[in-house]
Amino acid sequence: MTRNPKRTAGPEPVERVAVQVDRLCWTGILLGLAFTMTNVQQFAAAGARPWSSTWLGAWLLDPMVSLVLLAILRAEQVTARYQVRTGAWVRGAKWFTLAATYVMNTWQAFAERSPALVVLHSVPPLVVFVAVEAVTDLRDKLGAAITAAFTDSPRRTSFADYLAAARAAYAPGTLVTPAWVREVTGCSRGLSSRLAAELRAEVGKRS
Repeated sequence: MTRNPKRTAGPEPVERVAVQVDRLCWTGILLGLAFTMTNVQQFAAAGARPWSSTWLGAWLLDPMVSLVLLAILRAEQVTARYQVRTGAWVRGAKWFTLAATYVMNTWQAFAERSPALVVLHSVPPLVVFVAVEAVTDLRDKLGAAITAAFTDSPRRTSFADYLAAARAAYAPGTLVTPAWVREVTGCSRGLSSRLAAELRAEVGKRS
């Protein structure tokens, strides 16, 4: 029976920071999109009478764009974690939804030639734009920091040690998931996804 490597306390602070950063970024993105919703509604309603069909239908425009954007962002987080590049259609859809949100938010401000309104209505979609680009890269870099935390010190269990333990515990037909890796190695939650991906790649090559 394989003995699980001893888990150390080194990477836990990095993992907590990674979770906090991810939550804060997504909270900012959601708040920014919520703010833009009212501006887009006013743009789409174009002065329609409140509670008329046009006025009510205008509330659907921003969620339609935002939900597509959020779906793309979530997918990019997963694909980036496994170093899988998305295609041109995915990148084009992300940029189009961001550009559409910005234009609909600032159209009236530009039409009125009001610098103050332009700034007011530009900040939320631009914050969303910056956060969109940053959140995936931050998650990837913090994941690398977690891995480095295991490998920088000789007193800590290395990534290779955990992988060796998972490799030894693997049997044909085993479903390799992060939860299974944590169970058989005692590694951290942040490291288990990378270990599972690495082991699945090895198993795939042998198949």
